[in-house]
Amino acid sequence: MTTPPEAGPSSTPLYESSLIENKYYPGDIAWMLTSTAFVWLMIPGVGYFYSGMARSKNALSLILLCVLCVAVVSVQWFVIGYSITFSTKGTGFIGNVNNAFFIGVRGEPSFANPRIPDLSYAIFQGMFAAITPALAIGAAAERARVVPMLVFVFVWTTLVYDVIASWSWSKNGWYAKLGGLDFAGGTPVHITAGGAALAYCMKIGKRHGHGTDEFKPHNVANVVLGTTMLWFGWFGFNGGSAYSASVRAVMALTVSNLAASVGGLTWMIIDYRLERKISALGFCSGAIAGLVCITPGSGYVGPPAAIAFGIVGGASCNIAVKLKHLLDFDDALDVFAVHGIGGICGNILTGIFAQKSIAALDGTVINGGWLDGNWIQILYQLADSCAGLAYSFAITYLILVVMDMIPGLSLRVDVESEERGVDDSELGEYAYYHVERLNSALQNNHLNNNTAMNTVTDKYPQNTSQYYPS
Repeated sequence: MTTPPEAGPSSTPLYESSLIENKYYPGDIAWMLTSTAFVWLMIPGVGYFYSGMARSKNALSLILLCVLCVAVVSVQWFVIGYSITFSTKGTGFIGNVNNAFFIGVRGEPSFANPRIPDLSYAIFQGMFAAITPALAIGAAAERARVVPMLVFVFVWTTLVYDVIASWSWSKNGWYAKLGGLDFAGGTPVHITAGGAALAYCMKIGKRHGHGTDEFKPHNVANVVLGTTMLWFGWFGFNGGSAYSASVRAVMALTVSNLAASVGGLTWMIIDYRLERKISALGFCSGAIAGLVCITPGSGYVGPPAAIAFGIVGGASCNIAVKLKHLLDFDDALDVFAVHGIGGICGNILTGIFAQKSIAALDGTVINGGWLDGNWIQILYQLADSCAGLAYSFAITYLILVVMDMIPGLSLRVDVESEERGVDDSELGEYAYYHVERLNSALQNNHLNNNTAMNTVTDKYPQNTSQYYPS
């Protein structure tokens, strides 16, 4: 037995600290801190993914907005977000403000896993809260004002994300008590972001030129970079949701990687039949779709089921992107098609393939899904999906309507600013200064040619063809 140090002014705090530390498992704490860093990296990954899919004149603003989501939501999470989401004495709908400003969130054991301190759980979940609005705002890319969008992120996280996350993951949430299964955020993150994205793009309206202009990705290399950052970070996103360095965390990583791989190949094969070419953008989109789909079930299913998640996620999200054009709404970066539809498919598949034996890898007890004879689990998953999508869409639309009526918080840039690009009109900076200089030089050259043409025409109105042949 270890002998306590002698009492004294300098030794007492050290001894008390050791008592606190000895309540926890250092390996679990280390894995949670690592997973937190992994999920943080996903957020600029979203920015690069979105930036590459947009036009160059809006590239910088998308990266910046995603990074700013970390700053805005980190403040919101500290002030009130964590408390109303995870306070242990809240209602089935939402928590209370007992833990506002992280009061009482120090060295106490977490309700999610008593082997880690509450503070490590809080900062990990804060990264989930930050990435969700970063996903949603992509739908309004290329025409949304920056400052109102940051106000929206703060309000939306409080009224939408925190509420839905509380349903699924808090100790008293109605969906958690119902027996719903959502390991890492099928509804709180992906369906919630998809519903918000649909509301945002419908309220803000279509981009000028939608339906006539061709909005092609300006930098597919950025899309690939963003995908690799997201894929890497997803190991912490899903693996960290085990809240321990356990065999179940290893399984979550394994099925996530497999679903992403199958999803990317599925999407690429579907697109190959149309163009007879392999698409980098298609593979990246499919990999993200596979990761979205496996998210709710990653701690409940094994590798064989992950194949089904990847195929269904890649195929269903690919079809959803095509249907967007038929329904004629301008979700600029396909947020609803990938995250909304992918999250719904993932929830339903979790209800089918969830297994007691997988959850039991870390001692968790569940009733399983349809494969384990618990067919009603599918209805629970559908109820959560519908509730999350409906609540997110309705409250998001209401927030946007109210904001748009407040002076100074109008949602959309004017036509001239949209043509110049959000980078120039809202930030006064560019992602590619050399491209802007080249465009300016070409425009000046064009103006000079027009001036010269007009001069010659005025002087020799009958014989300009020798100077400017057609």
